[in-house]
Amino acid sequence: MQRTRAPFRADEVGSLLRPQRIKEARARLEKGEIKADELRRIEDIEIEKVVHKQQQIGLKLATDGEFRRSWWHFDFLSHLTGCELYHPETGIQFAGVQTRHDNVRVIGKIDFPLDHPMLDHFRFLKKHCDVAGVTAKMTIPSPSVLHFRGGRNAISKDIYPDLEPFFEDLAKAYRKAVKAFYDAGCRYLQFDDTVWAYLCSQDELDKVRKRGENPDNFQQIYARVINYAIAERPSDMVITTHVCRGNFRSTWISSGGYEPVAETLLAGINYDGYFLEYDSERAGGFEPLRFLPKGNKVVVVGVITSKFGELESKDAVMVRMQEAAKFVDLDQLAISPQCGFASTEEGNILSEDEQWAKLTLAVDVAQELWGK
Repeated sequence: MQRTRAPFRADEVGSLLRPQRIKEARARLEKGEIKADELRRIEDIEIEKVVHKQQQIGLKLATDGEFRRSWWHFDFLSHLTGCELYHPETGIQFAGVQTRHDNVRVIGKIDFPLDHPMLDHFRFLKKHCDVAGVTAKMTIPSPSVLHFRGGRNAISKDIYPDLEPFFEDLAKAYRKAVKAFYDAGCRYLQFDDTVWAYLCSQDELDKVRKRGENPDNFQQIYARVINYAIAERPSDMVITTHVCRGNFRSTWISSGGYEPVAETLLAGINYDGYFLEYDSERAGGFEPLRFLPKGNKVVVVGVITSKFGELESKDAVMVRMQEAAKFVDLDQLAISPQCGFASTEEGNILSEDEQWAKLTLAVDVAQELWGK
C-alpha cells in the first residue's frame, strides 16, 4: 500500500537544480548590483513555484530545493554557535574535480542558536506546503559531518582539548535543533550524511589515518551522538538519513558496499528511514539490507541516478526494486533518486526537465509497486 507517513513510497533526497533566475540574482548580489532582500524575494518566488511543481508530479512531500543554500552542509554548520566558515588552500577533492575552497571549523563551544536562519527557511517552506497539501521536508547535515570533514585539526584544542566534551556538546546541540524544528512545525526532518559511505571506503579511511586519527571507533561514536540527538523527538516526527557518496557537478568521492557499516547504521541507529544510494556498482549489492530490523523502518532505495540526465527504463528500475525485496520486505521499501540534484549551487550536469522526469519516474514506479 501507499504510505501516509514519511518517508513516502516515492520520495526525494532534497536538493533541486537552482533556477537560472536564482543563479543570476546571486551573481548580481556578489557584484553589489542588488541587496540581500532582493535575492530573498526572488528565492521566495522560486521556492513557492517549486513546491507546487513537486505536488503536481505526484509527490506527497516537498522541499525548498535548498534554493537558499550554497552548500548542502556548510550553510547549516557555519551558523551553529562555535563554528565558522573559512577558506582553506584547497577544496574538497572529488573524482576529477575540486570544489570551491570553503570549509567549516570549530572555534568555540558548540550550540544550536534559536535564531538559526534555517528555522525561518523551514517556516516559509511549510506555509507553502500547507497550501499545496504536501508534507514539508527539511534537510540538514548530520552531526557526524562536522567532525569527520575536518577531524581533530578543525576543532579548537583550546576549547576542546579532549574530544569527548565536543561530542557531548554536539549531541546536545542537535537535540536542541530537533526540538526547534519540531516547534517550527517540522514533522519530516532528514540528516544528510556522507560519513557512513566514507567509512565503507578504504581510500577515505586511509586519509583519516594519514591525518593522525583512528577511525575504528567512529561508528560507535557517531551512533551514540545521533541517537542522543533524536531520542526525544515526538512520535509524530519522522527523522530519516541520506547516506551520500559525494555529489558535486555529477562527480563522486567514495566507493564500497554498505557491509562494513550496515549493522550499526540500520539496526543500531534509531532513524525512521534510510535513503541509500544504489545507482552504480560503487554501492555494492543489496545484501547489507538484511540488517534492517523487521518493523516500521523504511529503506528508500536510490536506484534512479541524479547525476546524469538519461532516463532509466521503468522496467529496469522495477527489476532493481524486486532485487532489493529479496533482502527487505517490500512493505519496508520505497524509491527515490539516489541523491539530490544540486548538493551545491553549481548543480549536477542535467536539465531541469530531466530532473523532473527522474522524479516522475519514481512516482510511476511507486504506483506500480504499491498502488495508487
